[in-house]
Amino acid sequence: MSLYTSRLTWTGNQGQGNRSYKGYQRTWSVTTPGKPEIHCSNDPLLGGDPSLHNPEDLLLSALSACHMLWYLHLAFDAGIEVHGYEDTPEATGENEPSGAGRFLSATLKPLITLAQGTDQAAADAVHSKIHAVCFIARSVNFPVTYDARYQELS
Repeated sequence: MSLYTSRLTWTGNQGQGNRSYKGYQRTWSVTTPGKPEIHCSNDPLLGGDPSLHNPEDLLLSALSACHMLWYLHLAFDAGIEVHGYEDTPEATGENEPSGAGRFLSATLKPLITLAQGTDQAAADAVHSKIHAVCFIARSVNFPVTYDARYQELS
């Protein structure tokens, strides 16, 4: 069993609490012991600060990071030498008239740099094993797919 903790503190009180709907900011900070503080806001579509992370950004990034870490591990186990990994994941969501929203799907789009001569089909096959072990992917209720691209180390 693992225990994860963090502290979330609302930072958007402008002196009147949430007395009026437009009288407070949707901002907060996240702290985890021994780690840098993360300043956050809600989605810019809902009036949030576009320069700050929002919950949707953080969930998509966590999903991508978990996939990357498992990819590196399982690729190592398979004898696949990885020299670079970048991802530009995308997620599709829906917002209902009530304001409720949810993710419908996510696609991870990693660009992976492999050692010269690596079997790209074998490198690609590693992705299919990750959903069974990735903590974040196993925790979400929407489909996660991948569309990986590969390049060889020059």
